[in-house]
Amino acid sequence: MRLKKMLVPEAMYNDIYEISADEIVARNKKGVIFDIDNTVAPYEIATPTDEMKAYFSSLVGAGLRIAFVSNNKHDRARIFTAELGFFFVSDASKPSPKGILRCIDHLECTKEEALLVGDQIFTDCLAAHRAGIECFLVKPIKDKPTAFFRLKRRLEKPFINIYKARKAKKMEKEKEKESKNEKD
Repeated sequence: MRLKKMLVPEAMYNDIYEISADEIVARNKKGVIFDIDNTVAPYEIATPTDEMKAYFSSLVGAGLRIAFVSNNKHDRARIFTAELGFFFVSDASKPSPKGILRCIDHLECTKEEALLVGDQIFTDCLAAHRAGIECFLVKPIKDKPTAFFRLKRRLEKPFINIYKARKAKKMEKEKEKESKNEKD
């Protein structure tokens, strides 16, 4: 897979709550791996909120298996996932795919049946694609106000624009197809 393709997500959303269980199941996914920080919760939220718990419960209710993968320290991931009871990998060193592959093994699904949800192209998206699975990208909940993070977000923009252009092209093709079907 070419590097440019590895840095473009399969789908983008404002937040995790826009990603429905129905959509995930419709894509033939059985396991969903979530990044924690800035994807599911801001850094300063130590434990899941009721809204987060309800969301994950809805996914499990649809038959999906859940795991978490984080570059953060073990204690952060352990404390966050304790109430949820889901498997997690901490200190994952993303964009290395190793943590994601451990999650896939634990979820007992194939790579084709797995999906990663994250907020960063150069860690989450790249790690997911290196592991051979799809990636859904959400907007970061709260960016760190450092020069490094501002630079990283600026470097992500071309890949986000590629995704948007692909999505627009796909929608245009679907409109053309619908128009053609109406004429027939």
